[in-house]
Amino acid sequence: MTHPFLQRLHSPQRPVIVFDGAMGTNLQTQNLTAADFGGAEYEGCNEYLVHTKPEAVAKVHRDFLAAGADVIETDTFGGTSVVLAEYDLADKAYYLNKTAAELAKGVANEFSTPEKPRFVAGSMGPGTKLPTLGHIDFDTLKAAFTEQAEGLYDGGVDLFIIETCQDVLQIKAALNAVEAVFQNKGQRIPVMVSVTMEVQGTMLVGSDISAVLSILEPYPIDILGLNCATGPDRMAEHIKYLCEHSPFVVSCVPNAGLPENIGGHAHYKLTPMELRMAVMKFVEDWGVQVIGGCCGTRPEHIQALAEIGNTLTPKERQPEFEPSAASIYSAQPYIQDNSFLIVGERLNASGSKKCRDLLNAEDWDGLVSLAKSQVKEGAHILDVNVDYVGRNGERDMHQLASRLVTNVTLPLMLDSTEWQKMEAGLKVVGGKCILNSTNYEDGEERFFKVLELAKKYGAGVVIGTIDEDGMARTADKKFAIAQRAYNQAVEFGIPPHEIFFDTLALPISTGIEEDRANGKATIESIRRIRQELPGCHILLGVSNVSFGLNPAARVVLNSMFLHEAMQVGMDAAIVSASKILPLAKIEPEHQEVCRKLIYDERQFDGDICTYDPLAELTTLFEGKTTKRDRSGDQNLPVEERLKRHIIDGERIGLEAALAKALEQYPPLEIINTFLLDGMKVVGDLFGSGQMQLPFVLQSAETMKAAVAYLQPFME
Repeated sequence: MTHPFLQRLHSPQRPVIVFDGAMGTNLQTQNLTAADFGGAEYEGCNEYLVHTKPEAVAKVHRDFLAAGADVIETDTFGGTSVVLAEYDLADKAYYLNKTAAELAKGVANEFSTPEKPRFVAGSMGPGTKLPTLGHIDFDTLKAAFTEQAEGLYDGGVDLFIIETCQDVLQIKAALNAVEAVFQNKGQRIPVMVSVTMEVQGTMLVGSDISAVLSILEPYPIDILGLNCATGPDRMAEHIKYLCEHSPFVVSCVPNAGLPENIGGHAHYKLTPMELRMAVMKFVEDWGVQVIGGCCGTRPEHIQALAEIGNTLTPKERQPEFEPSAASIYSAQPYIQDNSFLIVGERLNASGSKKCRDLLNAEDWDGLVSLAKSQVKEGAHILDVNVDYVGRNGERDMHQLASRLVTNVTLPLMLDSTEWQKMEAGLKVVGGKCILNSTNYEDGEERFFKVLELAKKYGAGVVIGTIDEDGMARTADKKFAIAQRAYNQAVEFGIPPHEIFFDTLALPISTGIEEDRANGKATIESIRRIRQELPGCHILLGVSNVSFGLNPAARVVLNSMFLHEAMQVGMDAAIVSASKILPLAKIEPEHQEVCRKLIYDERQFDGDICTYDPLAELTTLFEGKTTKRDRSGDQNLPVEERLKRHIIDGERIGLEAALAKALEQYPPLEIINTFLLDGMKVVGDLFGSGQMQLPFVLQSAETMKAAVAYLQPFME
């Protein structure tokens, strides 16, 4: 049976739902004394008033309901034991929340009619500690929210509102708490989340609105919006974004303008009519359906908003949500135009000696620097693996992830064979992670345990094509495992757009006969997954294919394998972006040999192999290094050299070439002719898929450096 509040929210008439105004502002108008709060030691603890002077709280509720509010909020904004402990009231948390809910519900019932039902929202404020900054740990915060939510639920609230959120990790703790209550009670009620965007345009910990939506989209919430901090004008950009992209009902609960300090007190000057006109635009033009007032709003403001609810229908929305990972700062879309999702591979103790040495030395700053270097190279997401024999992996993941989350702007892929290490990271990372990985090697129990973590913490998940018999080697086996996992994961509640299949790029470079078909099997399995399992992603750890070859050959083979995989549907790869070449930089002969190796196109005369692309590749790169020989470039005309610098994104030797060009050409001609010619080639290569975004960015940086060098000569 649909909850009455959701029936109202999603009814065919799509009514505007009006929440009440500011509890604190309207309690202050009653000139309450210390005695009203139960003594001087409790003065200012509004939550305690439901025990010491409930009629004061009831008056606020009645005034807002009389003004036309559909929903009133409980007087429990600071009702967790963590906040109440500041008044030595932590042991009364459950009682105060239950009492506040019962009080609000009783008043709401006085006003409720079949034509205009009234509802009670259980208010869960942010508290006073930010878990992302280490003020409080996730489990302690979740336990406090669970106690609060249980009291509100038992007191009869119709929905939860997790409001004035300043830290995305705090939201996750609160959502986990209400889910725990739902599981315990056996019945759900609606959930609303309302974040606070500060004047600078982000949440207090720095999250922009794209990050907020990406992080919260996986959770089963009903309404997502903004409240507090500013007036409606400064909310407009964020509200518009949510209306265009959020799959949830959108809410807007602003202050009565920005507060002004007058005589040591906050004063809010936005009039009821000004608030109404601003919010009306959000409803009519963008489709906001839930409105209300925060700090400084009085019954007169809510009456003005209630008139909107009686006369307006929100604009019909057609949101376009873009599946993404996210750091705490911003979202990173899974789908990259003309490129693939680059997962930086160097922060992996299992695969990188440098990472392993830094981890063993507990050089956390060095590990953060290693992460930042991958940001500069063009990675979109960072793989984080601390699996190292003899060390406490859960502690290491906690220590490293808690530093990365505030120091690096990219999302994290938490990588481990042990789910406990993944969860240690999830408890400190407020962003939206990807879990790498799960499979059937140890049966279905571990497979579903990682899926459970993904649901609990709102993460994507990598699924390897490994089952109880081991790693799949053939295309048919890889696809069969992927199909089994896809069906089970979707049924479990993981949407296809959060699933990444790793079809296992096994070596094709060993010369062992059973390895010869690995490349073709992987490519074919990618093709089938893309065609038959809609909506999912396909990820590869590309560097495995070239195991054992010299570094120069590895770079070329890895790059060619990446290109071939992309052609059939791979859209994400764990690579070092600095060790991948765009197709345009690989000689045609080398491309052809690599293709023949990938698809095992050996030639035989009977049982005798007469042509082996592996042997040819080894011969071609014998004695070669990954360092490019640029000596031949010096013989090119300076005009062509400059063009090559831009195309290759190569800054070494750039200034010498520019100095030479200045002997013949004015600086503007150098820019408008030779340098821009190079950028045009870069654009063409990018458009045709022969150059990926990181290389385009390198070219752009080289162009920027060239212009900076020429700038003084233009004055």
